[in-house]
Amino acid sequence: MIKMNRRKLVTASAVIAVAALTVTTVPAQAYNPRSNEPGLTATTIKLGITLPMTGIASPGYNKIPGAMKAYFDYVNANGGVNGRKISLVVKDDQYIPATAVARANELILRDRVFALVGTLGTASTKALTSSTQLSRRGIPSLFVNTGWSGFADKKAYPTTFSILPSYQMEAKIMAQFIKDKYAGKKIALLYQDDDFGRDALAGFKTAGLTFDTLIPYASGSQALPATGAGWISKLRTAAPDVTVVFGVSSATTALLGNAFAAGWVGKTQFILGSVGGDATTIAATNRGLVGLLNGAKGLSFAPAPSDSSDEYIKLFQTIYAAAQPTQTFDNNVVAGMSNAFLAVQAIKAAGKNLTRKGLINAIETKGSTFANPFLTPLGYSTTSHVGATGYWFGTYGPTGALTPDGGKYTVYTTDSGTGPVVESTYKRPAMPAKGLPN
Repeated sequence: MIKMNRRKLVTASAVIAVAALTVTTVPAQAYNPRSNEPGLTATTIKLGITLPMTGIASPGYNKIPGAMKAYFDYVNANGGVNGRKISLVVKDDQYIPATAVARANELILRDRVFALVGTLGTASTKALTSSTQLSRRGIPSLFVNTGWSGFADKKAYPTTFSILPSYQMEAKIMAQFIKDKYAGKKIALLYQDDDFGRDALAGFKTAGLTFDTLIPYASGSQALPATGAGWISKLRTAAPDVTVVFGVSSATTALLGNAFAAGWVGKTQFILGSVGGDATTIAATNRGLVGLLNGAKGLSFAPAPSDSSDEYIKLFQTIYAAAQPTQTFDNNVVAGMSNAFLAVQAIKAAGKNLTRKGLINAIETKGSTFANPFLTPLGYSTTSHVGATGYWFGTYGPTGALTPDGGKYTVYTTDSGTGPVVESTYKRPAMPAKGLPN
């Protein structure tokens, strides 16, 4: 799941944050001679993550490792997991696949991590998984932050586990929502023309949704001034009642900015995919555009970051405020802390005699029952590595906050195939005491 923006320069604080995370979260760690597993000692577990800490995709996403570390530190302070404490090695790949490969190799060969966790982006994750031969080497890649449906295929990616619903699931759920709420309306689709967008097209086709207007764009082209203006020109001509945006947040930024410049705001009902509706990333590019999200529809599978009535959100807010008191608590923080929470549940389930093979087996056989913050069932099994399996719909307010329609979470679930979209009756497991592994 990747949301980019067009900011070209990186602030000094972001660079400092990379260094701080890399230094403070990685204590010296000797190889455990009693185990053939790298990254383990009798008292420690070393995990690694590569993602854009600097560069054009960094705003918002560069908060994920800090959020993960905050939860890991909280667990460590309360005894760790099965007697071991977790450290996290953070690498900056700048959202460049070739760089992600190099950084993943560093994590595996130099830092000797036990497992990867939370790698970001379809292209980067595909590249590093293939080039480092994770499957052949039996290296777990836990809870990757992308909804590309291929990563849920156990045969193709036997050591990789998704955390997000697939983009095909998302498109099917969006299609059902549109058919229910906007029957007979003219519908346009703006989408990124790569694995990301093509996954969505497959989902829309399966759901039987036909668009009156299709506007594909090449990844990265949204940064060109003429691109967004061209979108508005096409949309003005098509005059759709509803415009679905299945792209990254920088594309949403370009669309909203050009709509405002052309006096086209309010002419269509925007429905934003989960990737393209990140208000944090949009604000990092142009804070004034966040208000243009007001009234747009969006969807999520986790509780809203503002929902302090949710026991997980309340816990995460408390932990993050203590660890990062000057940082805003947002959906990127929820993503990072949720990722860390699920990783801890998996390590706990794998038992005291921890091995890479045992960790993978624990997720396959027990993962669907793990305690987790999400509002949808988890789909892990011996045949599937899919994570969350659904979404709730909401409406963006003037500050960019997404809140559930009707004041409550109505969650819809489906699969990446031909299964129906249904309203979920799932009851999330109660949070373990103090949010610690049980």
